[in-house]
Amino acid sequence: ATPKRIAPAARAAAPPPASAPVSVPDEQAVASARFAAESARSLDELRTALEAFNGCNLKNGARNTVFASGNPASGIMVIGPMPNADDDRDGIPFSGRQGQLLDRMLGAIGLSRDGVLLTNVIPWRPPGNRMPSQAEMDICRPFLERQVALAEPKLLLLLGNFPARFFFGGNGTIHSMRGEFREIAFGGISCSAIATLHPQELLAAPANKALAWQDLLMFKMRSHGH
Repeated sequence: ATPKRIAPAARAAAPPPASAPVSVPDEQAVASARFAAESARSLDELRTALEAFNGCNLKNGARNTVFASGNPASGIMVIGPMPNADDDRDGIPFSGRQGQLLDRMLGAIGLSRDGVLLTNVIPWRPPGNRMPSQAEMDICRPFLERQVALAEPKLLLLLGNFPARFFFGGNGTIHSMRGEFREIAFGGISCSAIATLHPQELLAAPANKALAWQDLLMFKMRSHGH
């Protein structure tokens, strides 16, 4: 991965907080998110911009802004859907039982959470773990695009239906979308992405571990080539 450009003493220009975030028109909130995200010239600046951003109503009900963790220089991003209650409490992606299972999944192919960049499509836990609305996804998208642009990954591992649909489009299930690499352009970066089952789905249906293992072995083979 190329060295990250870090502007000395430059801070992301975050838009002024809206007095009533819920009433911000969606188009205005998306434009505001794009401006805040594109102003960030490093992942640290992007985190600051995201934590200062008040244009998404999901933030109102969340305890924490859950930003990426791990190694942005690895060339590998592992992307889940959205924070759950454990993530929201701890402020880090993939906490709790599902995080422990993800650690074992990565360890089985010679990776670790410290050695990849872990993130979610949505940085704030939706109330009651509901699915985000289209407007909420549109508002969060510029931040994820900028995160990908700054990290410059070569490989993406997408965990579950939501990230797979977000990156690949369509309304397929994870079973129809998993198990093959697709070349995608996202955030101005071209990379290879493969989708597999989310750890939560494996905890609910352990029989699916065999499918996830096939996907992880494919990912391992491709990651050794980079």
